[in-house]
Amino acid sequence: MKKTYKRILLKLSGEGLMGDQPCGIDEKVLNIFAESIKKVYNQNISLCVVIGGGNFYRGVNNKNKDVNRSVADQAGMIATVINALFLKSALLAKNVPAEILSGLAIPQVAETYSYRTAKKLLAQKNVIIFAGGTGNPYFTTDTGSALRALETGCDALFKATQVDGVYDSDPKKNPKAKRYDEISFDEVIAKGLKVMDITAVAMAKENNLPIIVFKQENEDSLLDALNGKGKYTLVK
Repeated sequence: MKKTYKRILLKLSGEGLMGDQPCGIDEKVLNIFAESIKKVYNQNISLCVVIGGGNFYRGVNNKNKDVNRSVADQAGMIATVINALFLKSALLAKNVPAEILSGLAIPQVAETYSYRTAKKLLAQKNVIIFAGGTGNPYFTTDTGSALRALETGCDALFKATQVDGVYDSDPKKNPKAKRYDEISFDEVIAKGLKVMDITAVAMAKENNLPIIVFKQENEDSLLDALNGKGKYTLVK
């Protein structure tokens, strides 16, 4: 695995922010997320971040027949903006410069995303938190992550999860599940493995963007994965 990166995109789980709570944001988990980003930032690695909104609401899980998918997805995108605001505050408290670029136009809260603004902020050594998805319904934060990673010239996409890589079945349900150290994009798609949604995987494949799936256990997890330490799965 490549161990030298100039720029990466980190995809964080919104559900992971809950910690042991039924919903919302666990302050300790937020601090771990921010500290892990700071450790990588201090290695002079350029960072982009996408965080999901599952700790508040996920449009794809909508069960209300009176609410159509577009509206549900908009609610989910707003949830990611809430998480981005808290993550930005946590980073600034650690003296890590950070800015939010939102796919949804919410000018009182964050700058609206544009490629030019993203490049400018990165050149100024800011951590960029991409929020509000792509600004369009029917696109997950996984797809948004792949899109933003490609737009900003990231070397790799690191996906933080609650398991230590990609398995052939759910390791929480199947104790004999096989973990892959490395797997191809084609295998992920053919086997229907739950790495990221198929659109995100296809985009990564077409543009040769490696995906590293690792477990977010502590503040050193991301740095360890970057340095090829511990358990993770490389999708390429």
